[in-house]
Amino acid sequence: MKKTLFAAAILAAFTFSSCSESNTENTEATQEHQEGMAHGDAEHGQATEQVVVETPDYTTVAEPVKTQISQLVDEYLKLKDALVASDAKAAQAAANEVLTVAKAMPVAAISEPDSKTYAEEKREQVVNSATSIAGATAVEAQRENLEQLSEAVYAMAKAFGASDQKLYYQHCPMALNDKGAYWLSSNEEIRNPYFGDSMLKCGSTQEVLN
Repeated sequence: MKKTLFAAAILAAFTFSSCSESNTENTEATQEHQEGMAHGDAEHGQATEQVVVETPDYTTVAEPVKTQISQLVDEYLKLKDALVASDAKAAQAAANEVLTVAKAMPVAAISEPDSKTYAEEKREQVVNSATSIAGATAVEAQRENLEQLSEAVYAMAKAFGASDQKLYYQHCPMALNDKGAYWLSSNEEIRNPYFGDSMLKCGSTQEVLN
């Protein structure tokens, strides 16, 4: 009996040791990945600017439209920051503000047919994705809809020249189950809204607006 108990104790100790080593290795691997991505970001920032998506030039649009899109960007950034903080309630509140601003956009004031159609399409994309985020209570579900929202806000800010601040279009290749996803930030430093604290610095700046 004593031999059996002694053997069981040794096995338990070995199992605990192995799990501890595995967790340590995973933590170190994650840290190394983030550090590598952060180093890559610094190098990328020194590289020539890229263009992720070519958008039409509608910068001559009426000022009320530009003002509303600028407000949309501001509310989007609050939503993005809430997801960086993994704060689902704050993300819901911010998504509702995004909806309010998007629905108030004076698309009817756009006289040129092509730019009007473009604005309507992107606004619909914003409304659909923001509605999904506002209706989700889990931060993981909210993050799944951030990609579509980010793409639409990026396209509108770029096409209409509507933001009054420098914006960084950033990308994480590991987001959404390694499909990769973009987001907009007013800060060059990477703060990943798809992972939050677990992989805060994973990503790189792909394009700078303004």
